[in-house]
Amino acid sequence: MKICLRYLGDPGYQQGIGQELGVSQGTVSRTVARVVNSIVAQSNEWIKFPTTNHELMEAKRIWQCMYKFPTAIGVIDCTHIGILKPNRHGDEYINRKWKRTLNVQATCDAREMFTSVDVSWPGSVHDSRIWRNS
Repeated sequence: MKICLRYLGDPGYQQGIGQELGVSQGTVSRTVARVVNSIVAQSNEWIKFPTTNHELMEAKRIWQCMYKFPTAIGVIDCTHIGILKPNRHGDEYINRKWKRTLNVQATCDAREMFTSVDVSWPGSVHDSRIWRNS
């Protein structure tokens, strides 16, 4: 489970994750596949979507209770936005999933309002590098 959680938390090169955890790349690959397939096999029982207005309102109420952080001052995260390959330095925009993207960092305050958005990084750049340079 540790191998799978580590990979899902920060997917990268399986060989590097294997070295970090003291296992082979093949073990990482097989473990991730086995755990994810087990979760998918149970998804019909574990994942339920609201089907009525009442269920939808109750799900929204629960979500608001679970994800409100009264002491938080904001959040920061990155996301990849698909683009066409630029003419200059196009290979720099290929991310770890072999898609051409911009890696966009955004911050929000406690009122869920955007306070900054940085769209200047190519998809090959890791979130941590963008954070260090922000």
